Amino acid sequence: MSVQFIENNGMPEYAVIPAEDYETLLKKAEMLDDVVAFDKAVATEDELLPVELVTQLVSGENKVKVWRNYRGLTQMQLAQATNLTQAYIGQVETGKREGSVKVLVVIAEALGVDVDDLVS
Repeated sequence: MSVQFIENNGMPEYAVIPAEDYETLLKKAEMLDDVVAFDKAVATEDELLPVELVTQLVSGENKVKVWRNYRGLTQMQLAQATNLTQAYIGQVETGKREGSVKVLVVIAEALGVDVDDLVS
């Protein structure tokens, strides 16, 4: 890399480099920003969610169903974990029942999420 310095009162004030070298440095700086952001995200204790899950959640799909599927549970397994019936879980997932706050707290605990994650 060839660098030309422009001085002011005998001190380097500007560095002039070829455009190709500038583009290379810019790409490397962007990659470093990405690495730092990734390291920060991995270091957090928050659960990292796949984009597919986030897309389902923001697209309006039933949040209980989305989280249940993400956790790899059947309706029956979730029902057993919550002491609810499979029919009740199904009705919550289809929107036939909203589920009380108490029920949503129990479901949230079984799914390992906050209640806020299950309501719009």
